[in-house]
Amino acid sequence: MTDLFRSLPITGNRAVTRILVVDDSAVDRRLASGLLENIPHIEIEFAENGFDALEQMKLREPDLVLTDLQMPRFDGLKLVQAVGLHHSSVPVVLMTRQGSEEIAIEALKQGAASYVPKSRLAERLEETILSVLARKDSDRSYERLIECSKKTEFEFELENGPALIYPLTDLVQQIAVSMGVCAQADRLRMGLVLEEALLNAIYHGNLEMSGEDLQAARESLITGGKDMIAERQTQAPYKDRRVRVEIKMLPGEARFVIRDEGPGFNAAEISEAIDPQAMDGEAGRGLVLMRTFMDEVAFNEVGNEVTMIKRRSE
Repeated sequence: MTDLFRSLPITGNRAVTRILVVDDSAVDRRLASGLLENIPHIEIEFAENGFDALEQMKLREPDLVLTDLQMPRFDGLKLVQAVGLHHSSVPVVLMTRQGSEEIAIEALKQGAASYVPKSRLAERLEETILSVLARKDSDRSYERLIECSKKTEFEFELENGPALIYPLTDLVQQIAVSMGVCAQADRLRMGLVLEEALLNAIYHGNLEMSGEDLQAARESLITGGKDMIAERQTQAPYKDRRVRVEIKMLPGEARFVIRDEGPGFNAAEISEAIDPQAMDGEAGRGLVLMRTFMDEVAFNEVGNEVTMIKRRSE
């Protein structure tokens, strides 16, 4: 787990964090709960389908819903829609599998906070849940002041590590809601999308680590081996690289430019459409989230700079 997720606030002021795991497979429900049991003060509840989940939520609202997509009677897509309508403060994280990519993309467009491929639950589930929970609890004390702002611009130069990502994205969330760029219900998703873009710039851009490299780094930490990411951060040419972030917000519109100093990639090969096959990949996951939430996503010719625009939905 990266330093970003080690430092995230997890339960805020709540004594217990309740997660509702929804899956028609008893084996998969047990698998997911086992991967989350190390989260402090967690209480896991179970439902076999979306209908069962909504009945439970009427009695007691969870802090987060983790759901499979393909279920009988009431599937994950319908559950995302229903939770958004009746329990809009509860984020939904999807568990996807091969063959469900198109439904998953639609669910993200309908308001799901994030997703984890079932083939990567062991690697990605805990950190994804921690990130979503942390953003759900972030402080909103500056919103009334920010409502008076007519234009907000920032330029940041971030070091090659994740320590400042959470404070930066939390600030952006507060400003975006107060200036009418996104609704309160979409606040969490904006933070998660920016987080993915910044992590991509650090790990895939500046540190030039592939998805396989990051997986090997996670496994090394789990088994008590060396910290491969920290080692890369001390080596030339990676150690001197930075991530530059430009943010401009007007009432109803936000523009984000994120640039790394890595060699880039062939941006011309990236389709403007959302590629369902990218959902399983490490870098592809960030791109899917960007394109399902942002109104415009464009890369420069080198492939080391992404520009994202979000406009208020009427």
